[in-house]
Amino acid sequence: MLVPQLINIDSQWYGNWNLVIVSIIIASFIFTIFFVKPRKIDWRSFGLTEAFIISLFTEMFGIPLTIYVISSLLNINIIPNGLTGHLLATTLAILGILNLEVGVTIVMSISIIMIIIGLILLIGGWKQIYKYKNSITVVGFYSVVRHPQYLGLMIIMTGFIIQWPTIPTLIMYPLLMYAYYKQALKEENELILKFGELYITYASHVPRFNIIKGIRYYLTKKQYSSS
Repeated sequence: MLVPQLINIDSQWYGNWNLVIVSIIIASFIFTIFFVKPRKIDWRSFGLTEAFIISLFTEMFGIPLTIYVISSLLNINIIPNGLTGHLLATTLAILGILNLEVGVTIVMSISIIMIIIGLILLIGGWKQIYKYKNSITVVGFYSVVRHPQYLGLMIIMTGFIIQWPTIPTLIMYPLLMYAYYKQALKEENELILKFGELYITYASHVPRFNIIKGIRYYLTKKQYSSS
């Protein structure tokens, strides 16, 4: 069964290889400078992140491989363009839940907010690591969660998955989340060996990734300290 076309005009969105290259370079630069540089490189998570970035922007501006695969397997007519590439919004439109343009607006708004929050955590965490190189960082974002940079990356990747999901990035996404989680555990063990009871005490109060719990603890601590 053919689903009616979601949009009746072709788009010159794809095949823009200059934009693919520029987007990959910018995203890789941000990742390398604000995440890899302050710490030892974990080549597994580094490689997965780079693969995610390359795959994402190749399909976003280059070749809509996922749209072709879905259209062929499900026998539906999705014209590749800058709107239908937002496959979450496209799915909602096919199911008759939301108009495509409205769905794209909602999906873009959510993903952009998530990406901005993730970048704030990533860059803010980087600044604090550099400021307190030889001690435990317990201020700023580190007073709320133990790994703001990993949390920032997780939120950014989730934002991109919501905005522009593809088959390769959906496969890589859980692998990335697991890689960041394992790297966080590894760094915690190293910090326990280096700082001992001091870090254990810090870790017993500040959650690893749960930012809601961390904010609640931070506000409670601030309330007690001011009373």
